[in-house]
Amino acid sequence: MFKNTLGLPDQLHDYILDNSLKELPILAELRQETEHHKQARMQISPDQGQLIALLIRLMSARRVLEIGVFTGYSSLTIALALPTDGVLVACDISEEYTAIAKRYWRQAGVQSKIDLHIAPALETLDSLLQSGQAETFDFAFVDADKANYCNYYDRALKLLRPGGLMAIDNVLWSGRIADPQSTDKIVQTMRIFNEKVAQDDRVQVSLLPLGDGITLALKKS
Repeated sequence: MFKNTLGLPDQLHDYILDNSLKELPILAELRQETEHHKQARMQISPDQGQLIALLIRLMSARRVLEIGVFTGYSSLTIALALPTDGVLVACDISEEYTAIAKRYWRQAGVQSKIDLHIAPALETLDSLLQSGQAETFDFAFVDADKANYCNYYDRALKLLRPGGLMAIDNVLWSGRIADPQSTDKIVQTMRIFNEKVAQDDRVQVSLLPLGDGITLALKKS
């Protein structure tokens, strides 16, 4: 079973999924394969993916940025939600992990929508900014190494158009974010990040207890 929404009893969580989740078979196949991966915890939950797809369709997004691909569940979800002329610029450093993603992208017939960059994401983001692509993206999804979340956030915000939306995963870090006794390095890093976003006047923010916690940040016009 995939990650439970934080704080919900299993019975209630199952009810919500039974009455809302409509996961495509190819997405379920990829999720199930990834469950056996040594880094399976890095995969988003299908209810998170469904929310992202809904937001992309709601915004009529055509240009999307993804920071952190892993085995491609979120990329596949995004690409399937994009129109035929949509583009997903996807950033990752692993040829091994993204090889799984590519296999499913081809199977779903969406590989032409995905521009995969195998390089440190900060290099790719800086290159996009230097090539004049600031404020050209409609949507951004951040789900990569937590140490660079603040850096990813600042660059992605520059790349988003006014009215664009950013979604950031793992902002509750298994609920430990609110434990005053936790001195875990990642917990401390995520606390700093969450405070930064909450105090940023450039965005309107909503933090949702979905999956491992997902923040939505709307870039103000």
